[in-house]
Amino acid sequence: MGHAAMAETAVRYLRSARGPGAVGRPRARTPGASPGTSPGGPVMDPGEFRRVLGCFPSGVTVVTAHDEDGPAGFACQSFASLSLDPPLVVFLVGRTSATWPRIARAGAFCVNVLGAEQGALCMGFAASGADGRDKFAGVAYRASPATGSPLLAGVVAWVDCEVHAVHTGGDHLIVVGRALTLGTPPGAPAAPLLFHGGALRGLPPAKISPSGA
Repeated sequence: MGHAAMAETAVRYLRSARGPGAVGRPRARTPGASPGTSPGGPVMDPGEFRRVLGCFPSGVTVVTAHDEDGPAGFACQSFASLSLDPPLVVFLVGRTSATWPRIARAGAFCVNVLGAEQGALCMGFAASGADGRDKFAGVAYRASPATGSPLLAGVVAWVDCEVHAVHTGGDHLIVVGRALTLGTPPGAPAAPLLFHGGALRGLPPAKISPSGA
């Protein structure tokens, strides 16, 4: 399926959100239930949930796209490889994200894996309540080779994708992308940026032992 068809599919998906319980609209909660309550289960404290899962370190990316209004992007730590055949990746985005509808309209995106020194860049793209256009002020980038999405300067690696599928996942959407091309820019930093324990951290370069050590 080409980019135009994928964009049309994504837009149709967004429009279908008008129905009860559909994507983009939170499902009705059981009367008297608190956030984190599952039917017949205990109440989960959101703060504790976030704290404990924050013990698991993750890489940090900026997911970008380019629609008729220009560049858009948001910081995303919930990114992972999904499948080798076909080559699929996945990222999670909040249902209330202002950037996601623009990515959906574009039908394509680029995942930019940030380097250890790009914490300030990450924080700029992590700002909420914006549609992504102002986040690119002063940011160097070029068009990615397959989809034309913004490929940020100085990243560790990048993956250029078309939207393959979208699934619901609680208060987030699970976006599956099919990788069209990817790479590591010449001179890219060896150390990636990490998120752990509620803070951004740089990963020290790996020490490679001499042969036979």
